[in-house]
Amino acid sequence: MIKKNYLNQLISFSLLLMLVSCTVEEEAQLKLWYNKPAQEWTEALPLGNGRMGAMVFGGVVDEHIQFNEETLWKGQPTGYAHKDAYKYLGQIRQLLFEGKQHEAEELAMKEFMSVPLKQQAYQPFGDIYINFPGHENYAGYYRELDISKAICRISYEVGGIRYEREIIASNPHQAIAIHLKASKPGALTFSLSLDSRHEQKSINSDKNMQTLQVAVKDGVLKGEAVIKVESDGEVSSVNNRIKVDDAKEATIWLCTATNFKKYDDVSGNPKEHVKTNLAKLKGVAFKTAKQEHISDYQSLFNRFSVSFGNNGRDSLPTDSRLHQFSHSPHDPQLLQLYAQYGRYLLICSSREGTQPANLQGIWNKDLQPAWESKYTTNINAEMNYWPAEVTNLPECHEPLFSLIKDCSETGAAVAKEHYNCDGWVLHHNTDIWRGAAPINHSNHGIWVSGSGWLSHHLWEHFLFTQDKNFLKEKAYPLMKGAAVFYSQFLVKDTKTGWLISTPSNSPENGGLVAGPTMDHQIIRSLFNACVEASEILDTDHEFAAKLKEQVAQIAPNQIGQYGQLQEWMEDVDDPENKHRHVSHLWGMHPAKDINWEENPELMEAARKSLLMRGDDGTGWSLAWKINFWARFLDGNHAYELVKLLFRPVITSKTRYGAGGGSYANLFDAHPPFQIDGNFGGTAGIVELLIQSHLSTIDILPALPDALPEGSISGVCARGGFELSFSWAGGELKTLEVLSKAGKKCSINYKDKKVEFETKAGELYKLDEKLGLI
Repeated sequence: MIKKNYLNQLISFSLLLMLVSCTVEEEAQLKLWYNKPAQEWTEALPLGNGRMGAMVFGGVVDEHIQFNEETLWKGQPTGYAHKDAYKYLGQIRQLLFEGKQHEAEELAMKEFMSVPLKQQAYQPFGDIYINFPGHENYAGYYRELDISKAICRISYEVGGIRYEREIIASNPHQAIAIHLKASKPGALTFSLSLDSRHEQKSINSDKNMQTLQVAVKDGVLKGEAVIKVESDGEVSSVNNRIKVDDAKEATIWLCTATNFKKYDDVSGNPKEHVKTNLAKLKGVAFKTAKQEHISDYQSLFNRFSVSFGNNGRDSLPTDSRLHQFSHSPHDPQLLQLYAQYGRYLLICSSREGTQPANLQGIWNKDLQPAWESKYTTNINAEMNYWPAEVTNLPECHEPLFSLIKDCSETGAAVAKEHYNCDGWVLHHNTDIWRGAAPINHSNHGIWVSGSGWLSHHLWEHFLFTQDKNFLKEKAYPLMKGAAVFYSQFLVKDTKTGWLISTPSNSPENGGLVAGPTMDHQIIRSLFNACVEASEILDTDHEFAAKLKEQVAQIAPNQIGQYGQLQEWMEDVDDPENKHRHVSHLWGMHPAKDINWEENPELMEAARKSLLMRGDDGTGWSLAWKINFWARFLDGNHAYELVKLLFRPVITSKTRYGAGGGSYANLFDAHPPFQIDGNFGGTAGIVELLIQSHLSTIDILPALPDALPEGSISGVCARGGFELSFSWAGGELKTLEVLSKAGKKCSINYKDKKVEFETKAGELYKLDEKLGLI
């Protein structure tokens, strides 16, 4: 055991992470790269600073950069609650108890749904088009996204002159920057302009600046985007385009803003916001901005590294690697790249003070995006944040916590109007206006557990960080509010006497029912977390006692006629049902209501359910199944799902319902594009290597045969621990544990287990037999 002072320990551990990170980069650089420009949007490369997103196509003669600003949505501040809907709650419940599902759904559609019935859509903002005359005949084309630095690069040659572009989305500067240069002075000539797909738009140029103003149809939000060009060449404004002649270098700055301030406040001034950000860029050289951007980004990205070795396939373009993997699935470095790409996308789309990542992260080109590109809270929004804690990005979790706080406010009105309950509730979707009522259709929109699942993220953040102040000030009040609702909402089943959730559904399968298994798992887990939190904080003991009493009465998990975990109260599971959702397995992942330590018979039943569902599915469903099989400790089966997740999807126009996979830019294909599978895939790969949801930290619990060697550093475990370890020949070789909270540490590896007390800030080294060194 090494004992040094706290500062030296952190420095030592940081140097170790840097060393491992450098070694990984020498083995195989963390880059997506291509030898041709993007033709499809799902071939373009994503950049983001948390608030602004960009998709870079890398065209030679005509470059196209499509961009977003996270707060440009349709709609306006809206309450969504259906006044006095609770007056029909008893009738809906009685119809369900009588087996009259169709009648219950009809009544609910008429009297119980959100007003308006649908929520609003995330919007694209605009496009930058850059034309390079005379570049038709080019050679040596190269395009890359360097996720170790968050930089997109394009290079090629024309007439013996090398042209290079670098594009960044800088969080410190709140701007997207495009730097262009030629290898010969005076050889760089181009023109550029802004445009937008919005009908209500205006574009105005003045010398080296151009302004795009947009107003969203069917809404109150407006936006302003300004590009500013700086160059050593001649800059002019011609025919509403900015023109640069005879330059060697040029930098294009893009700043954007909208009038959105909060879900109930649209009084912002986008013009002043953009003006302020542009003023901060005055006198800032691209080289300086680039370095500050890299430092900011790497302060998050470099905390974690993972390596599985490299067999040289990184010498292939990324799209070719995907196709090669589908024929010969041995490319360990592709899993490393994919895992880190998920972290990259999370940093790009979710920073402190921003909106959380939505169904498409922060990237959207469509005025009518699939599922409105909003926040679907019956798995998709939550899956976005599965990697946040374990891969050492807790700050990126913060935007989701802010959304939860907002929804606790709007959800309080819904709890009262729809259920006549205190506390707060969120159904299966929300948007930037923080709608919390049931939307779309009663057969899937009435699902009461969005608030419970989101509360799980608050509790998980505490478990990983052991931050009691966070628990006291932020997490517990929101968790308690959700628990208050469920404690009043649950009713006795007329057949069994158990407390059940009704009306609700098992997402998005089987229609409106009384007592879906998933609801009971979520509510039981929330109640147990609130009880534990009350003990930690020494508060609300009477309320905790009530929750304990109710936990014992909630309908338990049941095993059905096929040996499966029942999805509903009745044993009606169809063994031929291949639905993408496997909602009744929520209790074994991401929760621990079902686990190998306490109820192995339920784990076997859950395994039977997953086998019945089958391996194939949409992109995010494949990602969830990787996590499921990791929890089943079957790494080889999980790797079969990795193969499907890496299945190449050629075009963004692939029909809905086709098997999921990955686009050429490694975006997850539902299809169409949804980003949740990227995040779920990252979490799943890590779940194969370390699990900490039970009484021990399990090392290499589900290592696939395909990954016999590797290392991981900066990975986090519940209890406030950060670990680094390596393995070879499928066997553990080295292990280090940094204790952040001074808790007792329990490590398990195969048949070996060790427990030891720790002190906050100290580093502990163990050998391959888990002996303390």
